[in-house]
Amino acid sequence: MTAARVVVIGAGLAGLTAADTLQQQGVDVTVLEARDRVGGRTHGVEVAPGSFADAGAAYLGERHTSLHRLLGRLGLKTTPTTTAGASRFAFPDLSEQSGRFPPLNAVALGDLFDRLDDLTRRVRPEQPWASPDAETLDAETAADWAERNLRHPDARRFFPLFLGEMMAADPAAVSVLHMAFYLRSGGGLNYLNAFEGGAQADRVDGGAHQICVQLAAGLDVRLGTSVDAVHQGQDTVTVHSGDTAWAADAVIVAIPPLLADAIDWQPGLPAPRAGTRTAPGSAVKVHLVYPSPLWRAHGLSGWSVSERGPLLSTVDDSPADGSVGVLTGFVTGAEAHRYAALPFAAQRAEATEQAAALFPQLPAPIAVHVTDWVTDPHSRGCYAALLGPGDWIRNGPHLTRPHGRVHWAGTETSTEFFGLMEGAIRSGHRAAAEVIHPY
Repeated sequence: MTAARVVVIGAGLAGLTAADTLQQQGVDVTVLEARDRVGGRTHGVEVAPGSFADAGAAYLGERHTSLHRLLGRLGLKTTPTTTAGASRFAFPDLSEQSGRFPPLNAVALGDLFDRLDDLTRRVRPEQPWASPDAETLDAETAADWAERNLRHPDARRFFPLFLGEMMAADPAAVSVLHMAFYLRSGGGLNYLNAFEGGAQADRVDGGAHQICVQLAAGLDVRLGTSVDAVHQGQDTVTVHSGDTAWAADAVIVAIPPLLADAIDWQPGLPAPRAGTRTAPGSAVKVHLVYPSPLWRAHGLSGWSVSERGPLLSTVDDSPADGSVGVLTGFVTGAEAHRYAALPFAAQRAEATEQAAALFPQLPAPIAVHVTDWVTDPHSRGCYAALLGPGDWIRNGPHLTRPHGRVHWAGTETSTEFFGLMEGAIRSGHRAAAEVIHPY
């Protein structure tokens, strides 16, 4: 048996932040990661020699202060998300206009956003389960809410696209409480949805995956190590992976709730980390690669929104030097599950055909990369787990409460910037502080 003072399960942003923080305090830390890479739901895809695009988490804004501090410490730079130029919309006919507002009834969409804003203001982000009318809001799906509240057909058309873009959710998969909490936690509708001055203002130059790669370089990280069991005794806690075990004074679990529930816990958890209605975040990212950002020469931003998939939206994710053109397509919600079930050849064909319809001025892409988070066994979805009806009421109070010597991290445990890189980092700092200064 290998001895370690603290074992961290999961080498994503949350786990590596926690491990790095502990090691800086002189704590012996071992990080166990089931994948053959670090990064969790940050992942870089090489779209050209030495040039990477974010296949997972990508964007950040000025309010993401913990992330900015970490980038500064690691010497990583940011680059603005490119939005200059006209946008393309397919509802269903193709149209072009400035800005990101779709060619739908402005009054209807204004009413939609007013109703969503009213919901978000009612939520207590630090304790969503204690919000006014929490039980009622947590008992209803966002799809049911839309059916009752959205009268205009344009609002109903746009709502699933908006929810897919914001939180990679099918409205039928999340409770109204979770939807409202997610939007409030992320800074509100206006901030979360904005590029310039908002949560999507910048990207990490060279890819967000570099954060975890750099953090892991100074840590004891064991890749390909899937945790089967966590057993606690009176004076120690033991983490098992196959025939190997690590004894520790404390454990930090930094993996999604659906994966945490698959571990054999002794003693058992007081409440499951996920409920029967908890769903994986429904996102597939598609990178269409071109010799350069050719759309810019035609006065286009690369931003598009379509009411039919697979690519429900696209954005220009080309590297700052413009050495290669990258259009990132987002496949979210129910469409992500359909698309994820296709063979790669069909995925490539559908994405290429739709890109040609949206941007007929462009040649065929020189490469297509598809990253499927829906069926990824080590993430169970992206951006984050989707909390369904009843999840917040049943499981919310146990979200961060230690289980003996076991502490919890991960973006799903953060009531600040839930589902974002900032939330993951803040959760790692919190879990490390709990270990260093137990309460």
